[in-house]
Amino acid sequence: MRKVLGTLIIIIALLVSGANTSLAASSTYTVQKGDTLYKIAKSQKVSIANLKSWNNLKADTIQPKQKLLVASNGKATKTKNPSRSNSEDKVVKEIVVSASAFTANCNGCSGVTSTGINLKRNPDVKVIAVDPDVIKLGTKVFVEGYGYAIAADTGNAIKGNKIDVFFSSTSDAYKWGRKTVTIKILE
Repeated sequence: MRKVLGTLIIIIALLVSGANTSLAASSTYTVQKGDTLYKIAKSQKVSIANLKSWNNLKADTIQPKQKLLVASNGKATKTKNPSRSNSEDKVVKEIVVSASAFTANCNGCSGVTSTGINLKRNPDVKVIAVDPDVIKLGTKVFVEGYGYAIAADTGNAIKGNKIDVFFSSTSDAYKWGRKTVTIKILE
């Protein structure tokens, strides 16, 4: 709990100060006027394809103040194609988990993850809620049946080998339901 509060305080302080760099724990970057996917990919040492995949971008268009998920480890990452095998990914560990779904539109939900991503403003982002004792916040993952995502949220019921996957629509969350899936923890 103290780690989450500490991370949240740092995120708020950076947001208030207008900082535009990403935090390792949150793995987000706030787009500034004049930014391009190429410029962001180069500065974050990731591929444009990964930026588009992690943020579910169909085109190269980005807007100022938009939050993008970026790599947290600062290492260059090979391009990932979800339709191919994951042989290009450096898989650190695989975990079998019980996966349910969540939205940002439930009663009492703020729509902001514990790492500061506003899901209402970024409905196409791929985020999972995790137990940080099992999967560290900011970790890149591949979730069977969901795709590439960032571990960027926690939840009261998310303990042990359980995750929640984010969907922008309630109907998509209900379609997901609850299932057992394999998660690949990526470097």
